[in-house]
Amino acid sequence: MKRIFLAALFMAFNFSSAQFTDFNIIKEVKVKNKGVVVSAHPLASEAGAEVMKMGGNAYDAVVATQYALAVVYPQAGNIGGGGFLVGVKNNGEKFTLDYRETAPKKASKDMYVDKNGKADTDLSQYGRLAVGVPGSISGFFSTLKYCKLPMDKIIQPAIDLAEKGFTITEMEANMLNTHKENFLKHNKSSIAFVKDTPWKAGDLLVQKELAATLRLIQKLGAKGFYEGKTAELMVSEMKKGNGIITLEDLKSYKTAERKPLEFDYKGNRVVTMPLPSSGGVLLAQMLTMAGYENLEKYQQNSTEAVQIMTEAERRAFADRAEYMGDPDFIEDKTTFLTSDSYLKNRWKSFSFSKATPSSEVGKIISQPKESTQTTHISVIDKEGNAASVTTTLNGYYGSKVVVSGAGFFLNNEMDDFSIKPGVPNMFGAVGGEANSIQPNKRMLSSMTPTILLKNGKPYMVVGTPGGTTIPTSVYQSIVNVVDFKLNANISVNAPKFHHQWLPEKITVENNFPESTITALKSKNYVIEKIKYIGKTELILMDDNGNIHAVADGRGDDSVAVE
Repeated sequence: MKRIFLAALFMAFNFSSAQFTDFNIIKEVKVKNKGVVVSAHPLASEAGAEVMKMGGNAYDAVVATQYALAVVYPQAGNIGGGGFLVGVKNNGEKFTLDYRETAPKKASKDMYVDKNGKADTDLSQYGRLAVGVPGSISGFFSTLKYCKLPMDKIIQPAIDLAEKGFTITEMEANMLNTHKENFLKHNKSSIAFVKDTPWKAGDLLVQKELAATLRLIQKLGAKGFYEGKTAELMVSEMKKGNGIITLEDLKSYKTAERKPLEFDYKGNRVVTMPLPSSGGVLLAQMLTMAGYENLEKYQQNSTEAVQIMTEAERRAFADRAEYMGDPDFIEDKTTFLTSDSYLKNRWKSFSFSKATPSSEVGKIISQPKESTQTTHISVIDKEGNAASVTTTLNGYYGSKVVVSGAGFFLNNEMDDFSIKPGVPNMFGAVGGEANSIQPNKRMLSSMTPTILLKNGKPYMVVGTPGGTTIPTSVYQSIVNVVDFKLNANISVNAPKFHHQWLPEKITVENNFPESTITALKSKNYVIEKIKYIGKTELILMDDNGNIHAVADGRGDDSVAVE
């Protein structure tokens, strides 16, 4: 993958500039004794790098990057959504923060089911009823105890970006133009993301209302979001439609600190997110099952490797639908589902001769094809602290609703519940009673922020957006490095594939090897080609402290160095 540089009129981290009218997109760096940030936007990565230059650590950087993404990457970066953080400190301490959105107190199991018993996915995906109680700001303040700088310093780059504006890329312009009709449909007040003429690369996006909201947070802390003016604006927005979030919902939101899900994989300690992320459980299941077949014997994207990995994915996703949900509301069966005895029995039906019918591992239900968008940040600092964060509004621009007077998009995360058992969400994932809607419950997620340790120290920081393709992309990244011994660049940018039990097909990127596709079809696999799967952000660090960081070539993703 070639390195991409855009000519710079000023350095992107110079946050005293009048406006952010140019920046560098850097796809790959190799450094030593420096902090590194990889995210979906160069200005966000630079914001994280800048706070490390000010004396911050990886956790300062990851919070600053998330704030900046809420400004420069509004389709997924957010303060109106939620996310997961996996952290490993240089002293070996491991922690996770769950700031996933929650169902409002007025939510009910059948809130998206009409009088005829039919699920209305429009209500769970668009508009104010689709919104879960946002968790991001709570998560940022929960991260603060691991930081070195005060929040007023960490948030400042994002305020500057919103206040002064920045030029958008061609990809961002196309996104805003594509969603203009939905923006107009769901917002009666004027918003910064709509203008009379089409957006084009180089246009300046200024977000004064968002800047004011961020200043309230800077001044008042988390109360500047969950109470007072901003909270009142959110509730007022709810009342413009059929939204049900109340001031009490906002005031009572709390980040959950959870015990990381840990397991060994071929000499590496994998530290990942537990439930309500299905991703960590799926990752443990898939790596364990694929390990039964000695993947290292094969080549990346060979027929044998893809078949082994696909069949592991099929079985894991069937378990996702039946067993997984918010551990505060269901019996957490992670230990059972990741046990060697259970997985060996699950793997008995695998055969190289043909595809395993999905009907053998779960009940067939037809599912629609849908798109997806989240965003991921990988960070490591010069002291060896690591952070892996995946955050989301769910779909592109979430519910498409902008809080009038506050300037930020609200999520459509309620669609990640099973709005009716057996009915797939916007990403095609089927769920059952374990992920049904209940007040204050957190919806099941596929986000899979992950850190691998070697000899007790961070060795790999990885994650990606992509809905249900997230766990399988992280899975492939780990296998690429650990089993196939590929470097960071090839691991990130090589063509990906995905299977999720239902629908019964393997999705592959357009440049996937034709020879493998042909061989898989001969074994009764159905193949569907798509443009791309995810946008992986990967950092590798060797025993000598040499860092190799790669931003995915599928988007405007970029690396920044302290």
